[in-house]
Amino acid sequence: MDLDNLTNAAFWADYHDLDGTALYFLPHLRAMPDRIGAALQAVADAPPGAVLFHCMGGRDRTGLLAMVLLAAAAVEPADIVDDYLETVRVRNAQAAAEHSHSAEPMLDRLCRAHRHSTESAFRAALDGLDVDEVLRRAGLDDATITAVRTWRGRLPG
Repeated sequence: MDLDNLTNAAFWADYHDLDGTALYFLPHLRAMPDRIGAALQAVADAPPGAVLFHCMGGRDRTGLLAMVLLAAAAVEPADIVDDYLETVRVRNAQAAAEHSHSAEPMLDRLCRAHRHSTESAFRAALDGLDVDEVLRRAGLDDATITAVRTWRGRLPG
């Protein structure tokens, strides 16, 4: 599923510079609820077994979808934040091990230019997330919402 919808020029004109950060998560969910809906539907409809979702960096589109999935399953906010920050930690460690450049310092500077850190930008997105509204606006039916909220029947409903 393509969460970005780069053809939505009106949205990306305002948020392209924030790509790679959680600063665009809530505006994205409001502007393109069909995109998160399609991704959630794909997770709910996947065959039995593990479900893999990813993006290039593992913290942008992956972070957005993981945030919604974890919040829908009523995971504690501190654990959702830690899950997101683990990706940042892993990316920094991977870059160091490979003697390559990590984008994390640049992304944190971008967040700081907007009066946030990487962590506080994500916390703000999570704090502002209304899961019920996201699921409703995504156009998901009751069975799909139940599948999302219960991790496809693995959690109590």
